[in-house]
Amino acid sequence: MEKQQVVVWDLGVRVFHWSLVALFTFSYLSGDELETLHAYSGYAIIGLLVFRLIWGFMGSKHARFADFVRSPRVVIDDLKSIKEGHPKRYLGHNPAGGAMIVMLLVGLSLLTFTGLMAYAEEGHGPLAGAEVSIISTAYADHDEDKGGKKGEKKDEFWEEVHEFTGNFLLVLIFLHIAGVVVSSKLHGENLAKAMMSGKKEVS
Repeated sequence: MEKQQVVVWDLGVRVFHWSLVALFTFSYLSGDELETLHAYSGYAIIGLLVFRLIWGFMGSKHARFADFVRSPRVVIDDLKSIKEGHPKRYLGHNPAGGAMIVMLLVGLSLLTFTGLMAYAEEGHGPLAGAEVSIISTAYADHDEDKGGKKGEKKDEFWEEVHEFTGNFLLVLIFLHIAGVVVSSKLHGENLAKAMMSGKKEVS
């Protein structure tokens, strides 16, 4: 049967994906060494997240959340079929892949928020001077009761949460890459290449 290529991933999805790869890599590697550039990279990621949220409702068919967000039962069944070696092929994201996309977006949102909070505690960024956290304040007060300097633990709290979130997100990214490799092998297609060209082959 003759195969033809069809556009699956629109330009918005592809630009978002690879821009996010570049920005997250830079942000993760820069850290405290290039604090200002690290912050600007975080702002750019926030911009990408806002775009993806909007594009999830206004983009092309396979870019929309309605196309790949499935119930936990469907995701579990999809994972079982992958484990057994005969998963159903989806033109867009499969249910397991869709669940991973949601987790990555949520993780990135938490990462950027904790980054903003850590930066604010140093007196920088749009949240500087804003008391928006009960947790961090309680954390600082607890430290003051023990004789520590007020604010020191507060700074450390957001930095530690930000670092933990970044490392946890890195684990999700590795799982995402592993899923892409496994799915590519099972279906005999190059999903990474498809995310660059935007096209997949169909019968």
